[in-house]
Amino acid sequence: MSRKKMEIGRVWLESIYATIFILLFMALLQEGTKHVNLEGFDAIGQALADLEITDYTFSELRDTVPPDTNIVIVNFGPLGRDGIAEQIRIIDKYNPKVIGVDSFFKGYGSDTLSTYSLASAITNANAEVVLVTRVEQSDSLKEKVEGDDEIYDLWYKSDSMFIQNVHFGMANLDTQAEFQEDIKICRAFPAQRSSITDGESYIAFGAKMAVLYDSTKLENYMKRTNEYEVINFRGDIFLSPFFYNEAYGTFVERRMEDKYMRYEALDWDQVLSEDFAPEMVEGKIVLFGYLGNQLGATQWEDKFFTPLNSKIAGRANPDMYGPVIHANIISMVLNNDYINGFNSYIEALIGIGLLYINVFFFSIIYIRMGAWYDGITKLIQIVEIIALTIFVILIFSTYNFKLELAIAFFGIALVGDLLEIYYGVIKNVVNKKTWNKLITLGVKKG
Repeated sequence: MSRKKMEIGRVWLESIYATIFILLFMALLQEGTKHVNLEGFDAIGQALADLEITDYTFSELRDTVPPDTNIVIVNFGPLGRDGIAEQIRIIDKYNPKVIGVDSFFKGYGSDTLSTYSLASAITNANAEVVLVTRVEQSDSLKEKVEGDDEIYDLWYKSDSMFIQNVHFGMANLDTQAEFQEDIKICRAFPAQRSSITDGESYIAFGAKMAVLYDSTKLENYMKRTNEYEVINFRGDIFLSPFFYNEAYGTFVERRMEDKYMRYEALDWDQVLSEDFAPEMVEGKIVLFGYLGNQLGATQWEDKFFTPLNSKIAGRANPDMYGPVIHANIISMVLNNDYINGFNSYIEALIGIGLLYINVFFFSIIYIRMGAWYDGITKLIQIVEIIALTIFVILIFSTYNFKLELAIAFFGIALVGDLLEIYYGVIKNVVNKKTWNKLITLGVKKG
């Protein structure tokens, strides 16, 4: 069918067919590239692959928030079980309200006495103690559920001697990493999970500490019913402006930005020497975990990439330790400062709706302004993508509302060229007159 002969009154119907074609093409393209390694051919794509538009808001646009003085993070550093036990006993005598321990303890290790000492410090603490648990899928369950990642039958915990008189919180973070050595980018966490084996259910580690600290926060947390909560990152830990560099044997000035320093931290030796004011931990949430062999040392173990990374694209080094991510979760729950958004079905409908609008107007341009089609549609696509990007960033930074419009962005980027393919190829292929001509031509030649 020629452009001139197509009736404008039928454009709305043709636009539906064209939209379906584009959606099918996008689905096939996504599925087809899942198992294709393009790293060597797309350096820019790799640099931007893990970037989300809202990362820019976290790293550049958000207003400075005050430090959260309800939380103190204690570094394990290089300590063994006896040292961690002593840390917990020292902190506990200054009456914190909640103690969280971001570590698993399995077996007796190399020193039985140290193991009993740590178990005693944990189970006999006066504060409410929260230990971590992790949800996993057994191999047999993976085969049954066929890729459903949200059904679990295994709970990984510390050994029984450590878990008497304690609470549990789920330490899983959403990083999309399949293996421990993979790059771990953390933006969200599973809010609550249950086991299909014994019916056990736990909320997130950070959320558990928050609701033990302030029980009024539990109702708001449970009302949200999200499978995953996006973390509203407030910042990192306070650090001394200087740290000791072992390689050079001297103190080195630390580069840091004050607007990202939001949580007080104590190094392992500060706790053991009791070099802190009692009021720093009294009545607070004290979270124990690994923050490097010394606070501020350049180490990558248990460290993640987050939206606060100073390089929002092509990140070079991870920027935040696991315990600090949990502290950000605690702070978000305590302040009821959640990031909201539509569910995936509504987001898909919005994306498809925006795609259809583009198809409709591009179809009119294709019919009425054929010679101008390529130039005009390319200009519209550029302006539209820029405008939509700015809109998503403004909505996120102003209202803490995250719009996931992947379908819209992807569709808008492809709609101009794919629409030409639809009208120039697909429509002709399915046109009865075209088939009749091909059949007739075939019969004549035969």
